[in-house]
Amino acid sequence: MRTSLKFHVLPLLLLLFAVNSRAETPECFPEPVIPGNLFPSVLLHTSMGDIVVELDRQRAPVTANNFLRYVLDGKYDNTIFHRVMPGFVVQGGGYTETFEEPEVYAPIINESGNGLKNMPMTIAMARFDDPHSATNQFYFNLAANSSLDPNPRSWGYAVFGQVISGQDVVQAISEVATGYSENLDAPDVPLVPVKLLSARVLEEPH
Repeated sequence: MRTSLKFHVLPLLLLLFAVNSRAETPECFPEPVIPGNLFPSVLLHTSMGDIVVELDRQRAPVTANNFLRYVLDGKYDNTIFHRVMPGFVVQGGGYTETFEEPEVYAPIINESGNGLKNMPMTIAMARFDDPHSATNQFYFNLAANSSLDPNPRSWGYAVFGQVISGQDVVQAISEVATGYSENLDAPDVPLVPVKLLSARVLEEPH
């Protein structure tokens, strides 16, 4: 993981919490779910309000399918947003309130070259230093984070959708008080847990 420090420090911060020590072969094409809908919407019901994201399965089919299977299997229910960095990202999906890690699927291939940029209010996947190591953890961009986009020298972080409702909720989460967590041995953890109570696919366009 240290090798990426010379390229950019902030992306490495995302890696610290994508904790899954198992080395597995990435999945090229997770089994498709909800066929026929290229832009499904997902309602994230949080302890601070509702957020709706629209996924782009046309540009990021693997990443969107991966996110959807976690949603459909209820694996994001009762998790927390464990990393909050104002002006950068809000990250979640990987821990319960007691900092337990839900079971994850095999990591997926990196789709960061799909043309979608890490712009404000987009949703993207966190990962390890290995570019093909994203599993369940995702983040919301709070700014134009070009350092997280791919370049000729390194892979980026795959964007797979955008926030279409609840931008004010994402902003409010980004402003909560944070500090060092002994459980995670890391900073930028909300002092009062911000919970993702449930995640559900919306049947009708939002």
